[in-house]
Amino acid sequence: MLEVSRDRVRLPDGAESMREYVRHPGAVVVLAVLPDDRLLFERQYRYPLRRAFIELPAGKIDAGEDLLSCARRELREETGYEADEWQYLGVMHPCIGYSNERIEIFLARGLTHVGNALDDGEFLEVLTLSVEEALEAAQDGRITDGKSIVALFRGFRALGLAVGPAGGG
Repeated sequence: MLEVSRDRVRLPDGAESMREYVRHPGAVVVLAVLPDDRLLFERQYRYPLRRAFIELPAGKIDAGEDLLSCARRELREETGYEADEWQYLGVMHPCIGYSNERIEIFLARGLTHVGNALDDGEFLEVLTLSVEEALEAAQDGRITDGKSIVALFRGFRALGLAVGPAGGG
């Protein structure tokens, strides 16, 4: 899934240097809104940090896969839901100092539960949070996953939330 590269580059002053970076195929994250306006999240153990995290459904883009197809697949596999309405919210780059990874952000509405289809070796718990609970969890450190925090931020307007400082909108 990951490839480490090392390139010789010319710097603005004409000197040469080496740059090492990780190539990543990209991923999607889905801000999925239930009919009662609660959001779908997952609690999943992440081995590199040796603990469970609360995060939005997400996953790697397969070679040649359409972004929306990937978002649909990941939502279904991980949560058991399909969505009637999809909106593209933008892209984020989670680790620009050492990787070319990008995460494409989608909003999904009109959800219907059809049963999950987790990948082999994938174990997670699906949970729901209100928008207010999710924002509070991001503020107090219960949600620290960058892609989930950015997706919440990017979804503010679509979720009908005010953006900007109080009184400034």
